[in-house]
Amino acid sequence: MKTFKALLVSAIVVLAAACNFTEEIHFKDDGSGKLSIQFDGSEMMEMAGEEMAKSGEKAVDSIISFKDFLEEKKDSIAQLPADEQEKLKKLESFNMRMVMDPEKKLMMFDLFSEFKNVSEMNDAFNTFQDASTLGPNANPQQAQMKSQEQATKVNYAFKNNTFTRTAEIIDQGLLQQQIDSLQGAEMFLSGSTYTLKYHFPKRVKSTNVEEATFSADGKTMIYEVGFMEMMKNPSLLDIEVKLEK
Repeated sequence: MKTFKALLVSAIVVLAAACNFTEEIHFKDDGSGKLSIQFDGSEMMEMAGEEMAKSGEKAVDSIISFKDFLEEKKDSIAQLPADEQEKLKKLESFNMRMVMDPEKKLMMFDLFSEFKNVSEMNDAFNTFQDASTLGPNANPQQAQMKSQEQATKVNYAFKNNTFTRTAEIIDQGLLQQQIDSLQGAEMFLSGSTYTLKYHFPKRVKSTNVEEATFSADGKTMIYEVGFMEMMKNPSLLDIEVKLEK
């Protein structure tokens, strides 16, 4: 079980660039809602699950409350630099569900939070990566050493029936380093995807994304791109959605 717990802490760090992500947002009429960043590593578990099952690892289905975690580790966190404390504080409103089942070949992580305004969720993907370095028994100071500097930042806005998602490149050199580090696995990663799934309170009137698909009622928009393509060109997921009045 110790091996399995270690995997819970490191799985997203190792596999974050290897499987499928879904970024899902449910909006209410007043602009509040829920954001969820989901990671599906079941294809990877197809390869590793049999060996894990042989070693007697049992299924795990648990939820981490980062508010509780940060309270529990507050003394350690207080010793970190101010910018690292601020980064961890961003996790406070989030919970993470982790499901790993070697026999059923399942591996799933879901970082989710409710918001009053979607701008509160800005840079949620990097928050997801920060969360992946933490677990029930993690030390925030050790997590600090594992976390990487950010190359990009994602911003959300929803105002006057218009929703926007924009990516900003903070460090072009660092982004190129991250892309270069994935080159050796590019063939394997060619099947990995990043999907946007947005549920709006009204029908979509228009969007700048021609390849997007919609639900029968016109309120749910789905847009999928290749993970490597998104890494090389973060603006590929820059979108604007206008709703009917």
